[in-house]
Amino acid sequence: MQKKITKATFKTFIKKNINRGVYVKTKSDFDGMVDGVRPVKDDFTMVMSYVPENEHTLGMAGVWLVGSSRDYFTAYSDEQFEGIEVHNCCGNFIVATRKV
Repeated sequence: MQKKITKATFKTFIKKNINRGVYVKTKSDFDGMVDGVRPVKDDFTMVMSYVPENEHTLGMAGVWLVGSSRDYFTAYSDEQFEGIEVHNCCGNFIVATRKV
């Protein structure tokens, strides 16, 4: 059984891996034109800035945390990347590092 992933786990993952390269892939995003979440065709892009003081985005494009226990975290792994997938009312994204 795998340990539960929390917001603290998520932030620690980023902090530990930011120097070796963290990537973000947006899978869905909130669209105000339809007042809902729509799928996004996006590839992994390397994070160029990290601002841990910014509670909702951490200063990273493609990341949006809503807080108040409304972010849902799961482990993510594919052929090239491993990390954490996040779901919330604003969309769905993955933060990952390249597999070694």
